[in-house]
Amino acid sequence: MKANKTIRALAGAGLCGLALWLALAVPYQSHTFRIDAGGCRLVTDIVEPAGGPPQGYVVLLHGLSANKRIMSYIAAGFAAQGLRVFVPDLPGHGRTDGPFSYQRCDQCSENLVRELVARGLLDPERTILAGHSLGGALALRVAGRLPVGGVIAISPAPMRPIRGISPEMMPFHEFGAPPAHSLVMSAAWESERIRGGARDLLPTPGDGTSEYIVIPRSTHVSILFDSTAMSDAQNWAVRVLHLESKPTLPTRRGILGFFAGFLGILLLAGPFLREVFESKKQTAPVVETVVAVRKGRASIELAIIALGTVGLLSYGNPLRVLHLFEGDYLASFLLVLGVVLLVLHWNTLRGLFSTGTIDGPPARPLYFTLLAAGFAAFLLHFLVTAWIDLTLSEAWITAARWTRFTPLFVAVLPYHLAEEFLLGPTVPGKGSRRLFTALGLRLTAWGAIVAGIFLLHSGEVLLVLLAPYFGLFCVLQRWAMNVVREVTASPAATALFGAILLTGFCLVVFPTT
Repeated sequence: MKANKTIRALAGAGLCGLALWLALAVPYQSHTFRIDAGGCRLVTDIVEPAGGPPQGYVVLLHGLSANKRIMSYIAAGFAAQGLRVFVPDLPGHGRTDGPFSYQRCDQCSENLVRELVARGLLDPERTILAGHSLGGALALRVAGRLPVGGVIAISPAPMRPIRGISPEMMPFHEFGAPPAHSLVMSAAWESERIRGGARDLLPTPGDGTSEYIVIPRSTHVSILFDSTAMSDAQNWAVRVLHLESKPTLPTRRGILGFFAGFLGILLLAGPFLREVFESKKQTAPVVETVVAVRKGRASIELAIIALGTVGLLSYGNPLRVLHLFEGDYLASFLLVLGVVLLVLHWNTLRGLFSTGTIDGPPARPLYFTLLAAGFAAFLLHFLVTAWIDLTLSEAWITAARWTRFTPLFVAVLPYHLAEEFLLGPTVPGKGSRRLFTALGLRLTAWGAIVAGIFLLHSGEVLLVLLAPYFGLFCVLQRWAMNVVREVTASPAATALFGAILLTGFCLVVFPTT
Protein backbone atom coordinates (compact mmCIF):
# COMPACT_ATOMS: atom_id res chain seq x y z
CA MET A 1 0.00 0.00 0.00
CA LYS A 2 2.80 2.41 0.92
CA ALA A 3 4.61 1.59 -2.31
CA ASN A 4 1.46 2.37 -4.32
CA LYS A 5 1.14 5.76 -2.61
CA THR A 6 4.76 6.53 -3.41
CA ILE A 7 4.35 5.57 -7.07
CA ARG A 8 1.19 7.71 -7.38
CA ALA A 9 2.90 10.65 -5.72
CA LEU A 10 5.93 10.42 -8.01
CA ALA A 11 3.74 10.05 -11.09
CA GLY A 12 1.61 13.01 -10.05
CA ALA A 13 4.64 15.21 -9.35
CA GLY A 14 6.21 14.19 -12.66
CA LEU A 15 3.06 15.07 -14.61
CA CYS A 16 2.83 18.45 -12.87
CA GLY A 17 6.47 19.19 -13.79
CA LEU A 18 5.87 18.21 -17.42
CA ALA A 19 2.69 20.30 -17.46
CA LEU A 20 4.52 23.40 -16.26
CA TRP A 21 7.08 23.02 -19.04
CA LEU A 22 4.30 22.69 -21.62
CA ALA A 23 1.98 25.39 -20.31
CA LEU A 24 4.39 28.22 -19.56
CA ALA A 25 5.70 28.53 -23.11
CA VAL A 26 3.63 31.52 -24.27
CA PRO A 27 4.19 32.24 -28.01
CA TYR A 28 3.07 35.88 -27.89
CA GLN A 29 3.17 39.02 -25.76
CA SER A 30 0.07 40.01 -23.86
CA HIS A 31 -0.71 42.99 -21.63
CA THR A 32 -3.77 43.47 -19.43
CA PHE A 33 -5.56 46.81 -19.00
CA ARG A 34 -8.80 47.98 -17.44
CA ILE A 35 -10.48 50.00 -20.19
CA ASP A 36 -13.19 52.47 -19.23
CA ALA A 37 -15.64 52.39 -22.12
CA GLY A 38 -18.80 54.43 -21.61
CA GLY A 39 -19.14 53.40 -17.96
CA CYS A 40 -18.09 49.80 -18.61
CA ARG A 41 -14.72 49.10 -16.99
CA LEU A 42 -13.66 46.00 -18.89
CA VAL A 43 -10.49 44.14 -17.96
CA THR A 44 -8.97 43.47 -21.37
CA ASP A 45 -5.98 41.51 -22.65
CA ILE A 46 -4.19 43.09 -25.60
CA VAL A 47 -2.32 40.39 -27.51
CA GLU A 48 0.41 41.85 -29.65
CA PRO A 49 1.01 40.63 -33.21
CA ALA A 50 3.99 38.48 -34.05
CA GLY A 51 6.73 40.01 -36.15
CA GLY A 52 6.16 43.76 -36.28
CA PRO A 53 3.37 46.36 -36.38
CA PRO A 54 -0.23 45.15 -36.67
CA GLN A 55 -1.68 44.46 -40.11
CA GLY A 56 -5.18 44.55 -38.66
CA TYR A 57 -7.18 44.15 -35.48
CA VAL A 58 -9.55 41.68 -33.82
CA VAL A 59 -11.95 42.27 -30.93
CA LEU A 60 -12.57 38.80 -29.50
CA LEU A 61 -15.62 38.22 -27.25
CA HIS A 62 -16.10 35.15 -25.03
CA GLY A 63 -19.32 33.33 -24.25
CA LEU A 64 -21.68 33.15 -21.28
CA SER A 65 -20.02 31.93 -18.07
CA ALA A 66 -16.61 32.03 -19.79
CA ASN A 67 -13.78 34.57 -19.80
CA LYS A 68 -10.98 36.00 -21.91
CA ARG A 69 -8.45 33.36 -20.82
CA ILE A 70 -10.35 30.52 -22.50
CA MET A 71 -10.06 32.38 -25.82
CA SER A 72 -6.25 32.17 -25.74
CA TYR A 73 -5.88 29.62 -28.55
CA ILE A 74 -7.93 31.71 -30.96
CA ALA A 75 -6.20 34.92 -29.84
CA ALA A 76 -2.80 33.32 -30.49
CA GLY A 77 -3.93 32.24 -33.96
CA PHE A 78 -4.91 35.77 -34.93
CA ALA A 79 -1.72 37.19 -33.39
CA ALA A 80 0.31 34.76 -35.53
CA GLN A 81 -1.24 36.48 -38.58
CA GLY A 82 0.12 39.84 -37.51
CA LEU A 83 -3.15 41.05 -35.96
CA ARG A 84 -3.48 42.87 -32.65
CA VAL A 85 -6.18 41.16 -30.59
CA PHE A 86 -8.31 42.79 -27.86
CA VAL A 87 -9.91 40.19 -25.55
CA PRO A 88 -12.15 41.65 -22.79
CA ASP A 89 -13.80 39.99 -19.82
CA LEU A 90 -17.47 40.86 -20.26
CA PRO A 91 -19.37 42.37 -17.29
CA GLY A 92 -19.68 39.93 -14.38
CA HIS A 93 -17.17 37.52 -15.92
CA GLY A 94 -13.52 36.83 -15.12
CA ARG A 95 -11.81 39.89 -13.68
CA THR A 96 -14.48 42.39 -14.76
CA ASP A 97 -16.97 43.37 -12.07
CA GLY A 98 -20.71 43.08 -12.60
CA PRO A 99 -23.51 43.65 -12.96
CA PHE A 100 -24.07 41.17 -15.76
CA SER A 101 -27.04 41.20 -18.11
CA TYR A 102 -27.35 40.34 -21.78
CA GLN A 103 -28.25 43.93 -22.60
CA ARG A 104 -25.30 45.32 -20.65
CA CYS A 105 -22.88 42.97 -22.40
CA ASP A 106 -24.27 44.14 -25.72
CA GLN A 107 -23.87 47.80 -24.84
CA CYS A 108 -20.43 47.38 -23.23
CA SER A 109 -19.12 45.48 -26.25
CA GLU A 110 -20.18 48.34 -28.50
CA ASN A 111 -18.74 50.90 -26.07
CA LEU A 112 -15.40 49.06 -26.08
CA VAL A 113 -15.11 49.16 -29.87
CA ARG A 114 -16.06 52.85 -29.93
CA GLU A 115 -13.52 53.63 -27.21
CA LEU A 116 -10.72 51.78 -29.02
CA VAL A 117 -11.54 53.67 -32.21
CA ALA A 118 -11.64 57.00 -30.36
CA ARG A 119 -8.22 56.33 -28.83
CA GLY A 120 -6.78 55.41 -32.20
CA LEU A 121 -6.01 51.86 -31.05
CA LEU A 122 -7.75 50.24 -34.00
CA ASP A 123 -8.97 51.09 -37.48
CA PRO A 124 -12.57 49.88 -37.88
CA GLU A 125 -12.07 49.13 -41.59
CA ARG A 126 -9.16 46.84 -40.64
CA THR A 127 -11.01 45.21 -37.73
CA ILE A 128 -12.78 41.88 -37.31
CA LEU A 129 -15.33 41.37 -34.54
CA ALA A 130 -15.17 37.73 -33.44
CA GLY A 131 -16.86 35.82 -30.66
CA HIS A 132 -18.02 32.47 -29.35
CA SER A 133 -21.56 31.56 -28.23
CA LEU A 134 -22.92 34.70 -26.53
CA GLY A 135 -19.83 36.51 -27.82
CA GLY A 136 -20.67 35.41 -31.38
CA ALA A 137 -24.14 36.91 -31.06
CA LEU A 138 -22.63 40.10 -29.62
CA ALA A 139 -20.14 40.34 -32.50
CA LEU A 140 -22.96 40.14 -35.07
CA ARG A 141 -25.10 42.66 -33.21
CA VAL A 142 -22.32 45.22 -32.66
CA ALA A 143 -21.13 44.89 -36.26
CA GLY A 144 -24.67 45.69 -37.37
CA ARG A 145 -24.37 49.07 -35.65
CA LEU A 146 -20.71 49.88 -36.28
CA PRO A 147 -18.92 49.55 -39.64
CA VAL A 148 -16.10 46.99 -39.37
CA GLY A 149 -14.12 44.90 -41.81
CA GLY A 150 -15.77 41.58 -40.99
CA VAL A 151 -17.34 39.27 -38.41
CA ILE A 152 -16.59 35.73 -37.22
CA ALA A 153 -19.39 34.21 -35.11
CA ILE A 154 -18.40 30.84 -33.63
CA SER A 155 -21.45 28.81 -32.52
CA PRO A 156 -23.42 32.02 -31.90
CA ALA A 157 -26.20 32.04 -29.32
CA PRO A 158 -29.76 32.03 -30.73
CA MET A 159 -31.16 35.44 -31.67
CA ARG A 160 -34.24 34.43 -33.65
CA PRO A 161 -37.15 32.12 -32.72
CA ILE A 162 -36.20 28.43 -32.88
CA ARG A 163 -38.83 25.73 -32.68
CA GLY A 164 -38.57 23.88 -29.37
CA ILE A 165 -36.61 26.64 -27.61
CA SER A 166 -38.70 28.95 -25.43
CA PRO A 167 -38.05 32.71 -25.51
CA GLU A 168 -36.89 32.58 -21.85
CA MET A 169 -33.87 30.56 -22.96
CA MET A 170 -32.68 33.08 -25.57
CA PRO A 171 -30.40 36.02 -24.72
CA PHE A 172 -31.76 38.20 -27.53
CA HIS A 173 -35.09 38.05 -29.33
CA GLU A 174 -34.62 40.47 -32.21
CA PHE A 175 -31.99 40.44 -34.92
CA GLY A 176 -32.09 41.93 -38.39
CA ALA A 177 -29.85 41.19 -41.35
CA PRO A 178 -26.24 40.28 -40.52
CA PRO A 179 -23.52 42.68 -41.63
CA ALA A 180 -21.53 42.00 -44.77
CA HIS A 181 -18.47 39.75 -44.62
CA SER A 182 -19.88 37.58 -41.81
CA LEU A 183 -18.57 34.06 -41.22
CA VAL A 184 -20.85 31.90 -39.06
CA MET A 185 -19.49 28.59 -37.73
CA SER A 186 -21.30 25.73 -36.03
CA ALA A 187 -19.94 22.65 -34.27
CA ALA A 188 -20.97 19.39 -35.94
CA TRP A 189 -21.89 17.79 -32.60
CA GLU A 190 -24.23 20.57 -31.55
CA SER A 191 -27.96 19.83 -31.84
CA GLU A 192 -29.60 20.25 -35.23
CA ARG A 193 -31.83 22.99 -33.82
CA ILE A 194 -28.88 25.06 -32.67
CA ARG A 195 -27.04 24.56 -35.97
CA GLY A 196 -30.18 25.48 -37.87
CA GLY A 197 -30.60 28.63 -35.80
CA ALA A 198 -27.03 29.68 -36.60
CA ARG A 199 -27.49 28.89 -40.29
CA ASP A 200 -30.70 30.94 -40.43
CA LEU A 201 -28.86 34.03 -39.22
CA LEU A 202 -27.57 34.43 -42.77
CA PRO A 203 -30.14 35.36 -45.44
CA THR A 204 -30.98 32.94 -48.24
CA PRO A 205 -29.85 33.77 -50.84
CA GLY A 206 -27.08 35.75 -49.19
CA ASP A 207 -25.30 38.88 -50.34
CA GLY A 208 -22.34 36.88 -51.62
CA THR A 209 -19.97 38.16 -48.94
CA SER A 210 -21.03 35.95 -46.02
CA GLU A 211 -20.69 32.24 -45.39
CA TYR A 212 -21.90 29.48 -43.06
CA ILE A 213 -19.73 26.43 -42.30
CA VAL A 214 -19.89 23.40 -39.99
CA ILE A 215 -16.72 22.29 -38.19
CA PRO A 216 -16.55 18.47 -38.18
CA ARG A 217 -15.95 16.41 -35.01
CA SER A 218 -16.39 19.39 -32.70
CA THR A 219 -18.61 20.38 -29.78
CA HIS A 220 -19.79 23.76 -28.55
CA VAL A 221 -16.66 24.11 -26.40
CA SER A 222 -14.03 22.06 -28.23
CA ILE A 223 -14.50 24.28 -31.29
CA LEU A 224 -12.50 26.90 -29.38
CA PHE A 225 -9.43 24.65 -29.66
CA ASP A 226 -10.16 23.07 -33.02
CA SER A 227 -7.44 23.48 -35.65
CA THR A 228 -9.96 23.39 -38.51
CA ALA A 229 -12.02 26.17 -36.95
CA MET A 230 -8.87 28.20 -36.33
CA SER A 231 -7.67 27.70 -39.90
CA ASP A 232 -11.05 28.77 -41.30
CA ALA A 233 -11.04 31.86 -39.08
CA GLN A 234 -7.53 32.77 -40.21
CA ASN A 235 -8.45 32.32 -43.87
CA TRP A 236 -11.48 34.55 -43.35
CA ALA A 237 -9.23 37.23 -41.87
CA VAL A 238 -6.97 36.98 -44.93
CA ARG A 239 -10.01 37.32 -47.18
CA VAL A 240 -11.73 40.31 -45.58
CA LEU A 241 -8.62 42.22 -44.45
CA HIS A 242 -6.53 41.33 -47.54
CA LEU A 243 -3.61 40.12 -45.47
CA GLU A 244 -0.36 39.08 -47.11
CA SER A 245 0.97 36.88 -44.31
CA LYS A 246 0.43 33.14 -44.58
CA PRO A 247 -1.77 31.73 -41.76
CA THR A 248 0.12 29.70 -39.14
CA LEU A 249 -1.75 27.58 -36.62
CA PRO A 250 -0.84 28.30 -32.98
CA THR A 251 0.63 25.65 -30.73
CA ARG A 252 -1.62 23.65 -28.41
CA ARG A 253 1.08 22.95 -25.86
CA GLY A 254 -0.80 24.93 -23.25
CA ILE A 255 -3.88 22.74 -23.61
CA LEU A 256 -1.79 19.58 -23.33
CA GLY A 257 -0.12 21.08 -20.28
CA PHE A 258 -3.48 21.74 -18.66
CA PHE A 259 -4.59 18.13 -18.99
CA ALA A 260 -1.22 16.75 -17.85
CA GLY A 261 -1.21 18.97 -14.78
CA PHE A 262 -4.84 18.25 -13.97
CA LEU A 263 -4.17 14.51 -14.11
CA GLY A 264 -1.15 15.00 -11.89
CA ILE A 265 -3.23 16.85 -9.31
CA LEU A 266 -5.81 14.06 -9.32
CA LEU A 267 -3.10 11.46 -8.69
CA LEU A 268 -1.85 13.48 -5.74
CA ALA A 269 -5.30 14.24 -4.31
CA GLY A 270 -6.10 10.77 -2.95
CA PRO A 271 -2.85 10.29 -0.96
CA PHE A 272 -3.09 13.91 0.21
CA LEU A 273 -6.59 13.44 1.64
CA ARG A 274 -5.66 10.22 3.40
CA GLU A 275 -2.55 11.84 4.85
CA VAL A 276 -4.59 14.76 6.19
CA PHE A 277 -7.37 12.70 7.78
CA GLU A 278 -5.70 9.48 8.92
CA SER A 279 -4.65 9.45 12.57
CA LYS A 280 -1.20 8.03 13.23
CA LYS A 281 -2.37 6.68 16.60
CA GLN A 282 -5.36 4.86 15.14
CA THR A 283 -4.76 1.11 14.95
CA ALA A 284 -8.24 -0.12 13.96
CA PRO A 285 -10.72 0.99 11.28
CA VAL A 286 -13.52 3.34 12.26
CA VAL A 287 -16.98 1.78 12.45
CA GLU A 288 -20.02 3.99 11.80
CA THR A 289 -23.32 3.67 13.59
CA VAL A 290 -25.36 5.57 10.98
CA VAL A 291 -27.77 3.41 8.97
CA ALA A 292 -28.32 4.25 5.29
CA VAL A 293 -31.76 4.92 3.87
CA ARG A 294 -32.98 2.40 1.31
CA LYS A 295 -31.81 3.49 -2.10
CA GLY A 296 -35.23 3.20 -3.72
CA ARG A 297 -36.89 5.21 -0.98
CA ALA A 298 -34.13 7.83 -1.10
CA SER A 299 -34.56 8.31 -4.86
CA ILE A 300 -38.35 8.61 -4.62
CA GLU A 301 -38.16 11.06 -1.72
CA LEU A 302 -35.60 13.19 -3.46
CA ALA A 303 -37.52 13.23 -6.76
CA ILE A 304 -40.79 14.29 -5.11
CA ILE A 305 -39.17 16.98 -2.97
CA ALA A 306 -37.07 18.26 -5.88
CA LEU A 307 -40.11 18.66 -8.11
CA GLY A 308 -41.95 20.41 -5.28
CA THR A 309 -38.97 22.71 -4.77
CA VAL A 310 -38.93 23.67 -8.44
CA GLY A 311 -42.64 24.45 -8.25
CA LEU A 312 -42.11 26.56 -5.13
CA LEU A 313 -39.27 28.52 -6.74
CA SER A 314 -41.52 29.39 -9.68
CA TYR A 315 -43.20 31.86 -7.29
CA GLY A 316 -39.97 33.51 -6.20
CA ASN A 317 -36.25 33.07 -5.57
CA PRO A 318 -35.35 33.76 -1.92
CA LEU A 319 -31.59 33.92 -2.57
CA ARG A 320 -31.66 36.42 -5.40
CA VAL A 321 -29.69 38.68 -3.06
CA LEU A 322 -26.60 36.55 -3.83
CA HIS A 323 -26.43 38.28 -7.23
CA LEU A 324 -25.10 35.22 -9.06
CA PHE A 325 -26.67 34.85 -12.48
CA GLU A 326 -28.78 31.67 -12.14
CA GLY A 327 -26.42 30.50 -9.40
CA ASP A 328 -28.83 32.07 -6.93
CA TYR A 329 -31.55 29.74 -8.27
CA LEU A 330 -29.33 26.68 -7.79
CA ALA A 331 -28.48 27.83 -4.25
CA SER A 332 -32.17 28.26 -3.38
CA PHE A 333 -32.98 24.87 -4.89
CA LEU A 334 -30.31 23.06 -2.87
CA LEU A 335 -31.20 24.94 0.32
CA VAL A 336 -34.90 24.04 0.19
CA LEU A 337 -34.23 20.49 -0.98
CA GLY A 338 -31.62 19.87 1.72
CA VAL A 339 -33.62 21.37 4.57
CA VAL A 340 -36.76 19.39 3.70
CA LEU A 341 -34.78 16.14 3.47
CA LEU A 342 -33.16 16.77 6.86
CA VAL A 343 -36.49 17.60 8.48
CA LEU A 344 -38.02 14.47 6.99
CA HIS A 345 -35.32 12.40 8.73
CA TRP A 346 -35.06 14.52 11.84
CA ASN A 347 -34.98 11.60 14.28
CA THR A 348 -31.76 10.27 12.81
CA LEU A 349 -30.13 13.65 12.14
CA ARG A 350 -27.92 13.24 15.22
CA GLY A 351 -25.97 10.54 13.41
CA LEU A 352 -24.65 13.09 10.94
CA PHE A 353 -22.44 14.57 13.64
CA SER A 354 -20.87 11.33 14.71
CA THR A 355 -17.28 10.35 13.94
CA GLY A 356 -17.91 6.67 14.49
CA THR A 357 -16.31 4.29 16.99
CA ILE A 358 -13.17 2.18 16.95
CA ASP A 359 -11.64 -0.63 18.91
CA GLY A 360 -8.54 0.92 20.40
CA PRO A 361 -7.44 4.52 20.98
CA PRO A 362 -10.24 7.09 20.52
CA ALA A 363 -10.74 8.75 17.17
CA ARG A 364 -9.85 12.40 16.68
CA PRO A 365 -12.37 14.83 18.20
CA LEU A 366 -15.07 16.08 15.84
CA TYR A 367 -13.88 19.70 15.86
CA PHE A 368 -10.42 18.58 14.69
CA THR A 369 -11.92 16.49 11.91
CA LEU A 370 -14.07 19.43 10.78
CA LEU A 371 -11.07 21.75 10.75
CA ALA A 372 -9.10 19.21 8.72
CA ALA A 373 -12.01 18.91 6.25
CA GLY A 374 -12.14 22.67 5.79
CA PHE A 375 -8.36 22.91 5.37
CA ALA A 376 -8.26 20.10 2.80
CA ALA A 377 -11.19 21.50 0.81
CA PHE A 378 -9.76 25.01 0.59
CA LEU A 379 -6.29 23.73 -0.29
CA LEU A 380 -7.66 21.53 -3.09
CA HIS A 381 -9.78 24.41 -4.35
CA PHE A 382 -6.84 26.80 -4.45
CA LEU A 383 -4.58 24.24 -6.09
CA VAL A 384 -7.04 23.29 -8.85
CA THR A 385 -8.26 26.83 -9.57
CA ALA A 386 -4.71 28.18 -9.63
CA TRP A 387 -3.72 25.55 -12.19
CA ILE A 388 -6.81 26.17 -14.35
CA ASP A 389 -6.24 29.92 -14.12
CA LEU A 390 -2.62 29.51 -15.20
CA THR A 391 -3.26 27.24 -18.16
CA LEU A 392 -6.82 27.27 -19.50
CA SER A 393 -9.46 29.59 -18.05
CA GLU A 394 -9.72 32.29 -15.40
CA ALA A 395 -10.72 30.40 -12.26
CA TRP A 396 -9.10 32.37 -9.44
CA ILE A 397 -11.93 33.91 -7.38
CA THR A 398 -11.90 37.70 -7.12
CA ALA A 399 -12.63 39.66 -3.94
CA ALA A 400 -16.11 40.55 -5.18
CA ARG A 401 -16.90 36.84 -5.51
CA TRP A 402 -15.43 35.93 -2.11
CA THR A 403 -18.01 38.19 -0.45
CA ARG A 404 -20.65 35.73 -1.64
CA PHE A 405 -18.88 32.67 -0.24
CA THR A 406 -20.42 32.44 3.24
CA PRO A 407 -24.13 32.77 2.27
CA LEU A 408 -23.65 30.44 -0.69
CA PHE A 409 -21.86 27.88 1.49
CA VAL A 410 -24.65 27.99 4.09
CA ALA A 411 -27.20 27.46 1.30
CA VAL A 412 -25.57 24.35 -0.20
CA LEU A 413 -24.48 22.71 3.08
CA PRO A 414 -27.92 21.23 4.04
CA TYR A 415 -28.13 19.23 0.81
CA HIS A 416 -24.66 17.75 1.34
CA LEU A 417 -25.60 16.80 4.90
CA ALA A 418 -28.80 15.17 3.68
CA GLU A 419 -27.00 13.38 0.88
CA GLU A 420 -24.46 11.86 3.27
CA PHE A 421 -27.31 10.64 5.45
CA LEU A 422 -29.16 9.09 2.51
CA LEU A 423 -26.00 7.33 1.29
CA GLY A 424 -25.00 5.96 4.66
CA PRO A 425 -21.53 4.69 5.64
CA THR A 426 -18.90 3.56 3.18
CA VAL A 427 -18.52 -0.18 2.68
CA PRO A 428 -15.07 -1.62 1.90
CA GLY A 429 -14.85 -2.70 -1.72
CA LYS A 430 -18.10 -0.95 -2.71
CA GLY A 431 -16.90 2.60 -3.20
CA SER A 432 -17.90 2.63 -6.87
CA ARG A 433 -21.46 1.59 -6.03
CA ARG A 434 -21.73 4.39 -3.49
CA LEU A 435 -20.35 6.87 -6.04
CA PHE A 436 -22.91 5.86 -8.67
CA THR A 437 -25.72 6.01 -6.11
CA ALA A 438 -24.74 9.57 -5.18
CA LEU A 439 -24.52 10.58 -8.83
CA GLY A 440 -27.94 9.01 -9.42
CA LEU A 441 -29.43 11.15 -6.66
CA ARG A 442 -27.90 14.27 -8.16
CA LEU A 443 -29.09 13.33 -11.62
CA THR A 444 -32.62 13.05 -10.21
CA ALA A 445 -32.34 16.54 -8.70
CA TRP A 446 -30.95 17.92 -11.96
CA GLY A 447 -33.87 16.33 -13.83
CA ALA A 448 -36.26 18.34 -11.67
CA ILE A 449 -34.40 21.56 -12.58
CA VAL A 450 -34.62 20.68 -16.29
CA ALA A 451 -38.35 20.00 -15.88
CA GLY A 452 -38.69 23.48 -14.38
CA ILE A 453 -36.94 24.98 -17.40
CA PHE A 454 -39.00 23.25 -20.08
CA LEU A 455 -42.37 22.88 -18.29
CA LEU A 456 -42.51 25.88 -15.97
CA HIS A 457 -40.34 28.11 -18.21
CA SER A 458 -38.08 29.13 -15.35
CA GLY A 459 -35.52 30.40 -17.87
CA GLU A 460 -32.56 28.98 -15.92
CA VAL A 461 -30.95 27.79 -19.14
CA LEU A 462 -27.39 28.31 -17.91
CA LEU A 463 -27.81 25.28 -15.64
CA VAL A 464 -28.38 23.16 -18.75
CA LEU A 465 -25.47 24.75 -20.64
CA LEU A 466 -23.17 24.06 -17.70
CA ALA A 467 -24.40 20.47 -17.25
CA PRO A 468 -21.21 18.84 -18.69
CA TYR A 469 -19.02 20.83 -16.29
CA PHE A 470 -21.27 20.14 -13.32
CA GLY A 471 -21.27 16.47 -14.30
CA LEU A 472 -17.46 16.29 -14.31
CA PHE A 473 -17.29 18.29 -11.09
CA CYS A 474 -19.80 16.01 -9.35
CA VAL A 475 -17.82 12.89 -10.30
CA LEU A 476 -14.56 14.31 -8.91
CA GLN A 477 -16.19 15.92 -5.86
CA ARG A 478 -18.12 12.76 -4.91
CA TRP A 479 -14.99 10.63 -5.36
CA ALA A 480 -13.08 12.90 -2.97
CA MET A 481 -16.01 12.97 -0.54
CA ASN A 482 -16.07 9.17 -0.49
CA VAL A 483 -12.38 9.17 0.47
CA VAL A 484 -13.05 11.63 3.29
CA ARG A 485 -16.03 9.61 4.55
CA GLU A 486 -14.08 6.36 4.39
CA VAL A 487 -11.16 7.71 6.41
CA THR A 488 -13.04 9.87 8.94
CA ALA A 489 -16.41 8.07 9.17
CA SER A 490 -17.84 11.56 9.76
CA PRO A 491 -20.88 12.59 7.69
CA ALA A 492 -20.53 16.16 8.98
CA ALA A 493 -16.89 16.51 7.94
CA THR A 494 -17.62 14.97 4.55
CA ALA A 495 -20.55 17.32 3.96
CA LEU A 496 -18.46 20.33 5.01
CA PHE A 497 -15.68 19.26 2.62
CA GLY A 498 -18.10 18.82 -0.31
CA ALA A 499 -20.01 22.05 0.34
CA ILE A 500 -16.81 24.11 0.29
CA LEU A 501 -15.80 22.59 -3.06
CA LEU A 502 -19.23 23.21 -4.60
CA THR A 503 -19.31 26.79 -3.32
CA GLY A 504 -15.92 27.51 -4.85
CA PHE A 505 -16.95 25.93 -8.14
CA CYS A 506 -20.16 28.01 -8.32
CA LEU A 507 -18.27 31.22 -7.60
CA VAL A 508 -16.01 30.45 -10.56
CA VAL A 509 -18.63 29.55 -13.18
CA PHE A 510 -21.60 31.85 -12.52
CA PRO A 511 -21.52 35.51 -13.67
CA THR A 512 -22.13 38.17 -11.03
CA THR A 513 -25.15 40.42 -11.39
